[in-house]
Amino acid sequence: MTLESLYMMMTVSVLDSYVESMERIQPNQANNYGNTHGGEMVRLMDELAAVAAMTVAGETCVTAHISSVDFRSPIPVGHVAELSAYVYDTGDSSLEVYVGVESRNPREDEAAPTTAACFTMVAVGEDGDPVEVPAVVPETDRGERLVETAPC
Repeated sequence: MTLESLYMMMTVSVLDSYVESMERIQPNQANNYGNTHGGEMVRLMDELAAVAAMTVAGETCVTAHISSVDFRSPIPVGHVAELSAYVYDTGDSSLEVYVGVESRNPREDEAAPTTAACFTMVAVGEDGDPVEVPAVVPETDRGERLVETAPC
């Protein structure tokens, strides 16, 4: 049995895929209303979705699909966008990733949900062809809550 086949038989905890990122919104990231441009937010979300997916896959992951990007409220220039992402399901070579964003004034403690989306990422090998990925499992109560509450 090869090392690769052993890796494929493994499972990865949902919590092991959980990643976070922060970005202070600058004027060059804003639209003419002084809020984060929607395309900029999707770019940040896509990058974090890829990191969460690569954590599980152990390979490069590319975006195959983004479903229902929900912009609930704007993030003004100067605020901090707090992004979190995790893999909540896998297929043969695909990974389903939930990404949520909250906005916070850096001078205050309160954060408010602003944006959410679900990404389908595909793991690819060096040749660009899809490769198999391990399954994700909740393993803990928190992991189960994350899987159950992913709105995808």
